[in-house]
Amino acid sequence: MRIATYNVEWFNALFDDQGQLLDDGEWSARWNVTRRDQIASLGIVFNALDADAVMVVEAPDQGSRRATVPALEQFATFAGIRARKAVIGFGNETQQEIALLYDPDKLTARHDPIGMETGKKGNSDAPRFDSVFRWDLDVDAAPEPIRWSKPPLELAMETKDGFAFRMIGVHAKSKAPHGAKSREDEIRISIQNRRKQLAQCIWLRQRVTGHLLGGDPLIVLGDFNDGPGLDEYEKLFGRSGVEIVLGTALEDAGHRLFDPHARMILQGRATAFLASARFYLSDQKRYLSALLDYVMVSPDLRQRAPNWRIWHPFDDPDCYAMPELREALLTASDHFPVSVDLNL
Repeated sequence: MRIATYNVEWFNALFDDQGQLLDDGEWSARWNVTRRDQIASLGIVFNALDADAVMVVEAPDQGSRRATVPALEQFATFAGIRARKAVIGFGNETQQEIALLYDPDKLTARHDPIGMETGKKGNSDAPRFDSVFRWDLDVDAAPEPIRWSKPPLELAMETKDGFAFRMIGVHAKSKAPHGAKSREDEIRISIQNRRKQLAQCIWLRQRVTGHLLGGDPLIVLGDFNDGPGLDEYEKLFGRSGVEIVLGTALEDAGHRLFDPHARMILQGRATAFLASARFYLSDQKRYLSALLDYVMVSPDLRQRAPNWRIWHPFDDPDCYAMPELREALLTASDHFPVSVDLNL
């Protein structure tokens, strides 16, 4: 069974308010890409991926005028993919939802949030992801309220053969210093954003620990906007958010999650070529590549012969060898899918 995560840049801009695809020659929200070209490219990528379940990061908007599920299911029908049924959790106000597309002939998926609801006061013990988490970000003995702008999607999954497992889809806070007007502003905002991102990952790690202690097979996947050694501010805090969620500092291996790409970087190998996203830096006139997307599995699932893959158009030989897929990956999004094949 293939499980994947895919951040689709500005997926929402490809639909009208009725959830119908805008398959025309107008510009998409991606630079220099028409809506028709982005839609066609996404169809090629999703068909090549051929996943049983895809965690779609930056899925179409859920709100008073738009709905995520019918939009995604309309896309699945257009693309002719097996993963044709959609499920969403808590909507957000960013027009970038987290949703799952899955094959109903192979799986069932149900939104199943864990944890207590809180008011504005919050709680420091893994509250529900649409609630408030209290954590001392700046070590001043005064815990700050932390919220997810995009609450993680918690799912109870079951295969047709009756194997039950948990899945959590993630889009953690970006650390980019948006709105900075000076170098001092940039440093201040970057540090503040990293603190919030780490607090979100601590909150997520509390949930992960609860599942592992309860014996739940678990997959945590999505865009973490972070990774070991990704920026200089990590040195101020000692570790990345990805390492916190993985539990790399824990002595008991039974309480750690595993992702081989993160492990390679943590061991100081392959830092030059492992990437799941590619952004154009207009001021420098070059591309920046980064490993931001992960599929982490619990120890029991790691025993089920997993095989990971980053669908990078230049780094994956099979993707590069197929010009149509290679070009589609570059046109469809600024991120590339990451998948794991598991014997479930």
